[in-house]
Amino acid sequence: MRLLYLDFDGINKVVRDYENDTKAMREELFRLTWYMRGGLSFSESFLLTPEDRTAITTIIEDNLKATKDSGLPFF
Repeated sequence: MRLLYLDFDGINKVVRDYENDTKAMREELFRLTWYMRGGLSFSESFLLTPEDRTAITTIIEDNLKATKDSGLPFF
């Protein structure tokens, strides 16, 4: 096993990267739960795998496109 030693700046970069990743994931999960309109709670969204989130996002995008093409209101 190889140990990785980071200086203070390296540690700060890792922490900032994790914070940015966490923020992006939370925003993605909030967006999914909003589109699901009660079909998926925020707590449940944390249990989704990245593949699940991608599949749901694709379905949402397809439905948005179909709604736009049909001229029907989405919201």
